[in-house]
Amino acid sequence: MVVSQSPASEHAEQPIRLPRTSESDSIKRIRHTASHVMAMAVQRLFPGTQVTIGPWTEYGFYYDFDRPEPFTEKDLKAIKKEMVKIIKKKLPVTREVVSRDEAQARIEKIQEPYKLEILADIKEEPITVYHLGDQWWDLCAGPHVETTGDLHPKAIDLESIAGAYWRGDAKNPQLQRIYGTAWETPEQLQEYKRRKQEALKRDHRKLGKELGLFVFNDTVGPGLPMWTPKGTLLRSTLQEFLKQEQQKRGYQDVVTPHIARVDLFKTSGHWQNYKDDMFPMMSDEDSTIEDERGFVLKPMNCPFHVQLYKNELRSYRDLPIRYAEFGTVYRYEQSGELGGLTRVRGFTQDDSHLFVTPDQLEAEFLSVVDLILTVFQSLRLTNFKSRLSTRDADSDKYIGSDAAWDKAENAIRQAMESRGMSYFEAPGEAAFYGPKLDFIFQDALERDWQLGTVQVDYNLPERFELEYVAEDGSRQRPVMIHRAPFGSLERLIGILIEEYAGDFPLWLAPEQVRLLPVSDEFLPFAKDVEAQMLAVGIRAKADTSNERLGKQIRNAEKGKIPVMCIVGAKEQESNSLSVRTRASGELGALEIPDVIEKLTTALQTRGDF
Repeated sequence: MVVSQSPASEHAEQPIRLPRTSESDSIKRIRHTASHVMAMAVQRLFPGTQVTIGPWTEYGFYYDFDRPEPFTEKDLKAIKKEMVKIIKKKLPVTREVVSRDEAQARIEKIQEPYKLEILADIKEEPITVYHLGDQWWDLCAGPHVETTGDLHPKAIDLESIAGAYWRGDAKNPQLQRIYGTAWETPEQLQEYKRRKQEALKRDHRKLGKELGLFVFNDTVGPGLPMWTPKGTLLRSTLQEFLKQEQQKRGYQDVVTPHIARVDLFKTSGHWQNYKDDMFPMMSDEDSTIEDERGFVLKPMNCPFHVQLYKNELRSYRDLPIRYAEFGTVYRYEQSGELGGLTRVRGFTQDDSHLFVTPDQLEAEFLSVVDLILTVFQSLRLTNFKSRLSTRDADSDKYIGSDAAWDKAENAIRQAMESRGMSYFEAPGEAAFYGPKLDFIFQDALERDWQLGTVQVDYNLPERFELEYVAEDGSRQRPVMIHRAPFGSLERLIGILIEEYAGDFPLWLAPEQVRLLPVSDEFLPFAKDVEAQMLAVGIRAKADTSNERLGKQIRNAEKGKIPVMCIVGAKEQESNSLSVRTRASGELGALEIPDVIEKLTTALQTRGDF
């Protein structure tokens, strides 16, 4: 065999890798230094502006500023130009260790009160200051590059301006946040910009509006999506799919209220550990509010499922018990943190809680993992990794004993190792009541999203004093497994819209078939075929717009309809359809029974037509 040695084959372009800050010490130094250079440029151009914090992000950096006048796009260009000047001066970036008193004296001299608050939050010493030459400094732990000349001026860009409250609290002053990005090479920056443009095309907020799936309305309130008929069809399809999979595995559907007495969440620990993320208490008596005896919107479903379990005495013969609910929960996200469907205030979890004996724990845990993998396979999500989220032993936000935590974490490790599945550990990422195995999906643009999760919990059974009668007649504590393969329907749909760029697989598409009559003469025939398809569960619709065929086709393509069927004289006479798909193009004329059979088979197997 002769292999071509053409320049094209020898020098095939390799994809440009865009490292996250957490993955690379060198890129962390670049981005951290770039943020300081930006802050120095701002204070040079706009004297009197106060700086607050300026951390790196996974793909860049930002700084928060207190300035009376708002920054403009024109200002960003001026700041970028000033940054280039600072970079070209190759100012040394030096670290200085100072005493707390010395740091305080310097801050008071330049009259920057935000820095005093930051200094007060630094509990560990030494206190370090980083200088850019002898012209600018800030409190910082580092790391940084050696000189500003180590930054490539053509690999840095300023991206946007946003509002941000000091310390994220709406009661504090509102600051202005400037976002930027920095890379090792100009080529990386250009690839980053290309992916950002692609992300804009795929943005689920844009596509969701174009495809008519959901609506946000200020009169209703931010973070509260409303679902159109098409969007509701998509939700229902996902729900029915998961319900069928759960029924095969012995789950029982339950329904619980949207509100409950606050005492329920005090017992579970949510009120003490999650209060800031919950909506305020409701009551018609002020004294009830003061005594914390009112009602709250539920942030989680688990305490309700616990009460269902506790409603009667259970035997070991009854276990495992698997309750499942598509339960809507409510969390008071800050308005600045809301983002389309991926961060909302009211969302529906595909929640389930399993009550098992200790001996059943490993098998049930692995069964849940198998369910999550089945979900991912059906949704064509193949690029994911598993993360064991454990507690931070130095934090006081977790409930329960060390022994219970060790037992739960080891149970997950043992289950994963018995299955031969790889995972990585993330200390500090556990829920406050137990460790969890999270499935992190990486999309077409290499962005990470947490989807499925499964958690082991010894603490809530203890707090609610759950029991079952063991084989020897003794009373024993069950173990709880919390699981959600989707995570939330809203978040999942937002991610799927962007992953598929709105072009859903046939089984998920809200409208699966569009029937296109070449003229009004053939509309009755198209409506008859529509009725035949609807009768067997195919989501079909005849185009009644009276547009020319070419415009009908363009409209169907714009609506990302998977299958288009042209109806004219020839088709009506032969009881056939001229079929074309978005995936394969024109398939030619097929008899109507054959089209319906092929569509039905594709839907049953969740494959393409």
